[in-house]
Amino acid sequence: MNIIDKINQKQIRNDIPEFRVGDTVRVDYKIIEGKRERIQAFEGIVVGKKNGSVSETFTVRKISSGVGVERTFPVNSPKIDKIIVVRRGKVRRAKLTFLKDYVGQYKIKERGQKLSKKEVKEKETKENEII
Repeated sequence: MNIIDKINQKQIRNDIPEFRVGDTVRVDYKIIEGKRERIQAFEGIVVGKKNGSVSETFTVRKISSGVGVERTFPVNSPKIDKIIVVRRGKVRRAKLTFLKDYVGQYKIKERGQKLSKKEVKEKETKENEII
């Protein structure tokens, strides 16, 4: 491992949750106004992820007052206080650039936990016992 890899390894954050394109996330971003520092939340759909390692970025899109707003965040930035995955989305694209041209609200299917056959049977028996 050379010196550059060691420096990059120190910069990578481990407290960031796993998220994909299509997920709805809330990014709490630190904003400095004069001498004060406050946290501003930006909640929207992840429309793209780029690169890897230290320079990894992701783009979040939201609709604010009827206008689409996109913001790109570096994943390993110290200005990001935390990232919360609000909803997991199921999409079949790596980049959701078509949302820029889309008028109105776009529905993204929710990605859930798949249950095994055994768990489905247990769930059905519990429901039958209640009835």
